[in-house]
Amino acid sequence: MRFPSSKAQEDMYKEAKSSYFDLPALDISVAFPQATPASIFPPCASDYYQFDDLLTLEEKETRQKVRKCMEKEVAPIMAKYWEKAEFPFEVVPKLGALHIAGGTVKGYGCPGLSITASAVATAEVARVDASCSTFMLVHSSLAMLTIGICGSESQKQKYLPSLAKLNTIGCWGLTEPDNGSDASALRTTATKVNGGWVLEGQKRWIGNSTFADILIIFARNTITNQINGFIVKKDAPGLQATKIENKIGLRIVQNGDIVLKKVFVPDEDRLSGVNSFQDTNKVLAVSRVMVAWQPIGIVMGVYDMCHRYLKERKQFGAPLAAFQLNQQKLVQMLGNIQAMILVGWRLCKLYESGKMTPGHASMGKSWITLRARETVSLGRELLGGNGILTDFLVAKAFCDLEPIYTYEGTYDINTLVTGREITGISGFKPAVVRQQSRL
Repeated sequence: MRFPSSKAQEDMYKEAKSSYFDLPALDISVAFPQATPASIFPPCASDYYQFDDLLTLEEKETRQKVRKCMEKEVAPIMAKYWEKAEFPFEVVPKLGALHIAGGTVKGYGCPGLSITASAVATAEVARVDASCSTFMLVHSSLAMLTIGICGSESQKQKYLPSLAKLNTIGCWGLTEPDNGSDASALRTTATKVNGGWVLEGQKRWIGNSTFADILIIFARNTITNQINGFIVKKDAPGLQATKIENKIGLRIVQNGDIVLKKVFVPDEDRLSGVNSFQDTNKVLAVSRVMVAWQPIGIVMGVYDMCHRYLKERKQFGAPLAAFQLNQQKLVQMLGNIQAMILVGWRLCKLYESGKMTPGHASMGKSWITLRARETVSLGRELLGGNGILTDFLVAKAFCDLEPIYTYEGTYDINTLVTGREITGISGFKPAVVRQQSRL
């Protein structure tokens, strides 16, 4: 038997393809008219225990203005950008106009929100798109907050007003290729020279880094061996930031690899309030609360989507919402959300009263993300085949939750933080490592 040559096969394929394969995909509203896609975002149906009653007027107003912006400006375009793994720069001015960047930071053009208002804003952004909430978290609750807590007066005046308007963008560089969970063992170095410092090293998984105007970089002081913080400009000679490709989650977020080769930072851009790794924990304590509210927002959006979908989609002559199994899953999702919200709210109140400990924050983040995983998985089941399409939100949320489950401390690391606090015994290093260090 003789087979056509490769050239003949190619010609045959081109001819066949030209007949119908080049047609564009049907619009989802035509291909599947029975349910409304997430580009028209569903109304909120997840506040079953009336959490709004616990909020102040300012916190309610913050929630509503963020919700309105996200549903109107971001929902229609998020799937397109997620698929392309590109960032929607067109929404940055709209997010800036919300005046939520900087969160709890007071003065310098920052909003000075309560931590509850900042948390609710984080959830409302995540409800529509988790990537946008991560962009804001990195910029606001990491980069801006570090300057707000650890920066000098001149640094606050110089950088915060523009960052608050999102006229300039920040990122936060702690994680390294060899040090993720063991972040305090970072290897990037800072060497004192005349008039400043020289940074050498590498960072990885740094959100916003490919387009950030300023980069908060943590490095080990070669004299004191302690961790110091620095503000690095994007055009600094020797600085390189390249995008990490092939992510399955938070695809809109531009995570990058940063390489620092003899990058000079003037003395005026050293963060005087960062003199040990413990100083970074002042920032992480707040940002971990914000991260805990990201999954809350994600599952709110997933529930809202499923709630509408089950009433619109019909099978066996009835809406999917009429079936007992589906109702049970929907109620289980709703119950999880109420518990997650109340844990997150209590975490905010502990912080406001000065009673929140690292263990509180870590348990909140780890437990909430665990429940979120369960909740989004149920939503994925409820949508059947459409549960794997970004058009209906749940598939995207399912993937976006995975990196959130991991960053700002994995589930396991955060449980160890709480475990150490409640037992007084550290479980971070295996016994064999502790024994070797004593020799």
